[in-house]
Amino acid sequence: MNNSIYYINKGINKSIEFRGLRAQYIWYFGGMVVILMVLFAVLYIAGTNAYICMTLVGGAAVSGSTRLFALSHKYGEHGLMKALAQKRVPKVLKSYTRRNFQHLTIREAKP
Repeated sequence: MNNSIYYINKGINKSIEFRGLRAQYIWYFGGMVVILMVLFAVLYIAGTNAYICMTLVGGAAVSGSTRLFALSHKYGEHGLMKALAQKRVPKVLKSYTRRNFQHLTIREAKP
């Protein structure tokens, strides 16, 4: 009878990581690559010199990827979404009338 060896996958709930990019930043990086490829094609078809196209697209690729790696390092897996959500939370709520609260009733707690 042969002994079977079973390996346990211990990283089952971990987020994916590719060369330092975590979670949604991988998708952002892929989108950036596709957009830059389309930009290069449009510039090349429009008749721009190939060296100018490569310089523009290469510069955009370097700056975009360094920015994405910086965001991934700074905010982590869910931090960017939390930072964007924090900006949408109002600092102050003002109400000049009681009309919004008049229909509310206080219910007694059941024992």
